[in-house]
Amino acid sequence: MRASKAVAPEGLSKAGGAGGTTATTPPLKEPSPLTAPPSRTHTSRPDRARARAWAELLRLPALFTVPGDALAGAAAVSARPTPRTLLAIASSLCLYEAGMALNDWADRDVDAVERPHRPLPSGRIRPAAALGAACALTGAGLSLAACAGRPALTVAVPLAATVWAYDLALKNTPAGPFAMATARGLDLLLGAAATAGAGVVGTGPSGSRAGMDGVGRKLGACRAWATAVADEPRAALGAATVPGAVDGTHRALTSTALLGIRQALPSAALLGAHTLALTTVSRREAQGGSPLAPFAALAVTAALTRTVTRQRSLPTDRIAGSRRGTGSRRQANLANLAAAAMSRLSHPPRQTGDHMAPPGPSPEPLDTHAALRLALAGAYAATTARPYLHATLNPSPPLTQRAVTAGIRATIPLQAALTARSGAKGATVTALLTTALAPLAGRFARKVSVT
Repeated sequence: MRASKAVAPEGLSKAGGAGGTTATTPPLKEPSPLTAPPSRTHTSRPDRARARAWAELLRLPALFTVPGDALAGAAAVSARPTPRTLLAIASSLCLYEAGMALNDWADRDVDAVERPHRPLPSGRIRPAAALGAACALTGAGLSLAACAGRPALTVAVPLAATVWAYDLALKNTPAGPFAMATARGLDLLLGAAATAGAGVVGTGPSGSRAGMDGVGRKLGACRAWATAVADEPRAALGAATVPGAVDGTHRALTSTALLGIRQALPSAALLGAHTLALTTVSRREAQGGSPLAPFAALAVTAALTRTVTRQRSLPTDRIAGSRRGTGSRRQANLANLAAAAMSRLSHPPRQTGDHMAPPGPSPEPLDTHAALRLALAGAYAATTARPYLHATLNPSPPLTQRAVTAGIRATIPLQAALTARSGAKGATVTALLTTALAPLAGRFARKVSVT
């Protein structure tokens, strides 16, 4: 039989044989290593890297420059933002990001040489995934525009077509900057069409309902027809009142939307001018180039700054001014002089002893709208002037890229200035909300590049 091997406790000896063997201490057992729980960093790092790659592909900091387009379009039609305006903003965000994804997909071969760190050349995102994202975002943008109404969809379709045409065909042609400027202007018109399509279009700072009289009459006819149906169903169903009322309502809403788009055209042109100058500078941001492009952008910035500080002249004001003749204006001037004279006679100047109060105009109250326009225009000019000037003096790639980044960030104060310039009811609050997007864009730009 084999003797079973017993393990003595630690510190005790084993007895064996007649002669007695020396006491031995068994070897100590090495403690088993503690099994650490699976680290979360190893599982979250791929997800964070993938999310950062998509943030770089879609250029998320530039996304904050999009909502101001629709808000400026709503202000251009002298209306407050409506739920349809929010749908227009969501549509603009989707179409903008679709253009970003499609841009990198179309430039993947060029970026492999000039920008190998971009998500597609570095292999962090597959080209097929970027193209699929562009298609999905375009479909989502058009669907949201359709939810905002037929006028909004009418503007969103050419906007999407312009984005795809720019990325796939027009980018490297002389028409490229003009296509990008057209896209930005259409984005502003999208907000105007969505807001005006809701039926409320102002003709002035009071935000009156213009063009809705016809809609009210047609809707009244619909109510009368519904009442007739309740009273005499057979007689009312044979009448042709409702088709005419519905068609008239559609025509009135369409004319109202067209009026809103027409009112927003000046703001769209100003925003498009800024985009045209910025896109011209960005065409040589990777290689550097001539100082003419940043110098022209600097001149455009000065012209836009001067323009947005002025109050926008409304179409109804021009029409009313043209309808008034010379005689009516002369009568109005005489009436103003007579009112001033009566006010002076009824309120004589105060006297203190033998000294009379010095004559002079009374101080006018502070115009908050003018002060806000001036401040926003100054912020726009301050954001772009210095980088454009540096790129003009030294058009190297780093300074040119810095000028492009400044031009993108300056879009927000320009949108806010256009909103405040409209003089619409609630334009001050909307302009301040647009301005609040600038710090968020700057914070995200420190993490993800916008170019």
